Amino acid sequence: MIARRTLLQLGLGAGVLGTVASPALALGGARPRSAAAVPHFTRPLTVPPVLRPVRRTRDTDHYLVVVRRALAELVPGVRTEVLSYGGGLPGPTISATRGRRAAVHHVNTLADPVSAHLHGGANPVEHDGGMMDTVPRGGRRTYVYENDQSAASLWVHDHAHHVESEHVYRGLSHLYLLRDPAEDALGLPSGRYDVPLVLRDARLDERGRLVYELDDAEQRSTVLVNGRAWPYLDVAARKYRLRLVNASNLRTFVLALSDGAPLQVIASDGGLLERPFPTPVVVVSPGERVEVVADFSGYAPGTQLVLANMTGPGPMDQVGEVLRFHVGAPAPDDSRVPEVLRALPPLPEPTVRREFVLSMDEPGTGHAGHGGHGAEGRSGTINGRTFDPARIDTRVRWGTTEHWTVTNAGATVPHNFHLHLAQFRLLTRDGRPVDPTEAGEKDTVLLFPGQTVTLQATFDTHRGVYPYHCHLVDHAAMGMTGQLEVV
Repeated sequence: MIARRTLLQLGLGAGVLGTVASPALALGGARPRSAAAVPHFTRPLTVPPVLRPVRRTRDTDHYLVVVRRALAELVPGVRTEVLSYGGGLPGPTISATRGRRAAVHHVNTLADPVSAHLHGGANPVEHDGGMMDTVPRGGRRTYVYENDQSAASLWVHDHAHHVESEHVYRGLSHLYLLRDPAEDALGLPSGRYDVPLVLRDARLDERGRLVYELDDAEQRSTVLVNGRAWPYLDVAARKYRLRLVNASNLRTFVLALSDGAPLQVIASDGGLLERPFPTPVVVVSPGERVEVVADFSGYAPGTQLVLANMTGPGPMDQVGEVLRFHVGAPAPDDSRVPEVLRALPPLPEPTVRREFVLSMDEPGTGHAGHGGHGAEGRSGTINGRTFDPARIDTRVRWGTTEHWTVTNAGATVPHNFHLHLAQFRLLTRDGRPVDPTEAGEKDTVLLFPGQTVTLQATFDTHRGVYPYHCHLVDHAAMGMTGQLEVV
């Protein structure tokens, strides 16, 4: 049984969880076929390889990333061209260690300018990978990360203004896992039992090519995990740590095991929660990360469990399934989930209060509806203004703590809110205390239509100009972005 409290707090009523009809999509090999005809659970899950440093010094690991076109087998038997940081979709994972610097050297071979934003990272402006700070065609750029923050599942994606939406959709992202020996000592599942699951969706034509159309949520109905459509994962009958990363442009996943068994949520965007929280449903919006421990020890060998998605848009026989677990024999398991995972820092008293209202053209305004044609002519705003790179929208004094109220003013369209530079703490959702799964450090928060959240952030790391925006990336490209200057 899904926890009613969890769903209601997130605004997931019957209307949100209902299906949204969408035409079948055409995929292709030798013969054109619809997305509904792509077989589910016939290929094993692959895990992105870990990128090896090209050089190591006393305090720094150096990596080389070539931004290029690549081929990926998203559906069986079809090679699809994607954009990639270093090959594959997603690109290779960087595994970094807290307190040890990483220098990532980028070479851009694409025709468009690109950037590399470490989503969730607290970095100086020159290493944030901002929208206007790009690497031109044939250019080189080194991003340096001090990794002076809590261990967390971070990820890298393109942020180049005007092209970020299409670039992310076509594959420009990869994982950046920041580890900490103190976290390793907790005894959580590790090694081969620590599995990243990068979730996203795609729309493919009859030849298997990615089709990009701005704000096209309803037709992106091929669900990918680590770059493969509807894979399966062989698991031993023991505990696993699953790192859920939503790399979609628009799709929010509402996830549950097919038998309703609980998952233990242990971490969110900014790292571990204070305590694990068991729940049968996990919600992950674009840009968010949620880590869970799944315990398969109580299942007989041969059991099959589907990781189901309970919301559209799109045909539920397609978007309603994500991954299938095939349970095998028991395996030795000395891992554990401690009752206390870490102590979060105390919340300082805020000195400034601000309000942010997210809105965009919706049905009834004279423009096409969400997911409809003509999205290029629509706009998204924060506090009534579309993005202007020459304008500073919010000025914050360095070292201060602020209380922000963020509202989705829309009637039909979900949004979320992502803040660069600082992790924040959620205080309330629609005036009520937040669900325990949202009570840790976060950088992205989901808002369904009409919802309001309050959050608190302290700006005590770096000065400079950083963006905040809706991380439904197509909405950010439509102008739902502002700029913050820490002075």
